[in-house]
Amino acid sequence: MKYRVRPNSIIACIAALSASTAWAAALQSDAITRETAHDIFKQLIEINTTDSIGSTTVAAQAMAQRLLDAGFPKADVVVIGPNDRKGNMVARYRGRPNSKLRPMLIIGHLDVVEARREDWSTDPFKFVEQDGYYYGRGTQDMKESDAIAVTDFIRLRKEGYVPDRDIILALTADEEGGKSNGVNWLLQNHRALIDAEFALNPDSGGISMDHGKPLAVEFEATEKLYADYQVLATNPGGHSSLPKPDNAIYHVADALGVLERAPFPFELNAVTREYFGQMAKIESPQNAADLRAILASPPDAAAIARLSTDARYNSTMRTTCVATLLGGGHAPNALPQRAEANVNCRIFPGHSQEEIRLQLIQLFNDPKLSVRYRSDAGELADHGSDRKAMVPPPLRPDVMDSLRQVAAKRWPGAPVIPNMETGSSDSIYTMYAGIPSYGISGIAVDRDDIRAHGRDERLKVDSYYTGVEFYYEFLKALTTGHR
Repeated sequence: MKYRVRPNSIIACIAALSASTAWAAALQSDAITRETAHDIFKQLIEINTTDSIGSTTVAAQAMAQRLLDAGFPKADVVVIGPNDRKGNMVARYRGRPNSKLRPMLIIGHLDVVEARREDWSTDPFKFVEQDGYYYGRGTQDMKESDAIAVTDFIRLRKEGYVPDRDIILALTADEEGGKSNGVNWLLQNHRALIDAEFALNPDSGGISMDHGKPLAVEFEATEKLYADYQVLATNPGGHSSLPKPDNAIYHVADALGVLERAPFPFELNAVTREYFGQMAKIESPQNAADLRAILASPPDAAAIARLSTDARYNSTMRTTCVATLLGGGHAPNALPQRAEANVNCRIFPGHSQEEIRLQLIQLFNDPKLSVRYRSDAGELADHGSDRKAMVPPPLRPDVMDSLRQVAAKRWPGAPVIPNMETGSSDSIYTMYAGIPSYGISGIAVDRDDIRAHGRDERLKVDSYYTGVEFYYEFLKALTTGHR
């Protein structure tokens, strides 16, 4: 018997082979992306970018070289800064020629807070994979997002993707403190490099998880104002064998005790009201009832007290001030001549640094104490700034539609919710420069595992690579709608 191969069978075989080839190519592409993302993340974590001994310039140069190796023109990748340790990288991904759309900007800080080896179970400046997590200083704040942005720039470039507008990436210095904030410095000295219609800042926002279950996709719609204050007591001192009630250390300690027991008043604004209302739909029954109760008029005091035991909710409903540094005395056998503490405040929108300084003086009610504002550069002043947090910018339909579209694919069923960043970020500089800024991140972190600025900072391995995919899809969705 002779067998004939029918034309339809040939076509089916060719189609199957093509599909198999495409599938294999996709797998290879995914593997390359994953390897690139891993290597960039590792490289960034292992470059010390602390203010004390580190260098953002080294990290900026390393990321610039990654982009240059991927084919970005030299003219579109620059490392620039006020000194040799505080460099910033600015890269421009060219969009469609003759586009009438102004660029969009992505900002991310390269610096990290200090970390001591003796405090950690691993070396904070070694990239360690352990038990399904990546450990290292900056894994949550925010070298993971820096690495994601660079990875996705490279990935899009290799695909030959042409966005409908230029995309600018600025990786910068001194968001965590120091005298050379990169975003502010670039705006003041090289605005043309980063001038944009709007900005994305993955230093805020993200997916709130509860034991691995996504609760909400949050984006920052507004943020608090940052301020440090020196609380100081001085004294003639004397011999420790002749103690007196008038003791500089006691004055400062008593003031901090008062601060601990006297939270600032409960407040709401349009963003936090929406946030609490949305969270009430997905929280546990008790929390949901309390969230609805604080939105009532008047708000329920017992509900406020219960929610205040949760650090995230507490910080979202009021200004917070907390002691972060303490020092005093000059000898073990002498009465202290000087004692001081640093009080760090995250100020609810609508209040200024000077207003909070005056409230602290009133709260401490001790003429032996002085309360002075400490600038980002560490300079002390008897008067804080009268600047207040900016009014939230209008939500852009293109940003929000793209976010909802990609979030629904990655975290189906998790609502997209606006929040108020309980800390502060470099968005304050872009906002004051007239660039509407939105905190959007694709990083998922369990609510009980937030370790940014803490010991053994870590990020789930799967969360990182999902973040890589999220921002890749988000950038494409955001820059293909105006062709």
